[in-house]
Amino acid sequence: LIGANGSGKSTVLKTLARLLTPLEGVVYLDGESIHRMPTKSVAQKLAMLPQGAQTPAGITVQDLAEYGRYPYRAGLSGLTAKDDEIVRWALKSTNTLALADREMDQLSGGQRQRAWIAMALAQKTGILFLDEPTTYLDISHQLEILQLLRELNVQQGVTVVMVLHDLNHAIMFSDYLVTIKDGKKYLEGSPEEVVTPHMLQEVFDVEAEVIQHPVLHVPVCLPYGVRGQTFAKDMKEV
Repeated sequence: LIGANGSGKSTVLKTLARLLTPLEGVVYLDGESIHRMPTKSVAQKLAMLPQGAQTPAGITVQDLAEYGRYPYRAGLSGLTAKDDEIVRWALKSTNTLALADREMDQLSGGQRQRAWIAMALAQKTGILFLDEPTTYLDISHQLEILQLLRELNVQQGVTVVMVLHDLNHAIMFSDYLVTIKDGKKYLEGSPEEVVTPHMLQEVFDVEAEVIQHPVLHVPVCLPYGVRGQTFAKDMKEV
């Protein structure tokens, strides 16, 4: 999901994940209205990682990953051997197994984000929703997280739905883009179909050239102005 700030991207994602109730229409999950499904049933089918998720003080990476098994627990029963196996798989898949005993507040931003994804994976769902998963990360950790999500999609068959601000990252790591403008769907399709100079102007008020990446062979946005005003390297020229 891409779009300008305040366009409604996060609202759409939260509505799809049943965190918000739509004013009109119905969200369907496997042919059933998601708002009529038991909470545990929904949690066994989709996982949601919100923006800026917080953890209680002292919680370890292992503890956080184990929370992902709660939708499968009966009453106050503890984790089963199968639960332990899945938690270990989630930690291994996110390269956080070596961090299992570390407290969350001792980790770097990239490590914390991997730990949160491990918790979501431990839910063992086929759908993973993420709201700005690369916020506050440097470029290296941003790419690391996005590559991890891509691998989960390709290798584990997990459907990943993300809200992203960086258009070039959205292009590089997504098969399908949906553009939101003023709370409505503006355009959808492959990155090649969606990312055009006209769309960038209409949705983001940005003047840009769209070229082909020389290595990845996908579109790349090169902005050169905003709202009809061209940037100038030397501000004296403006």
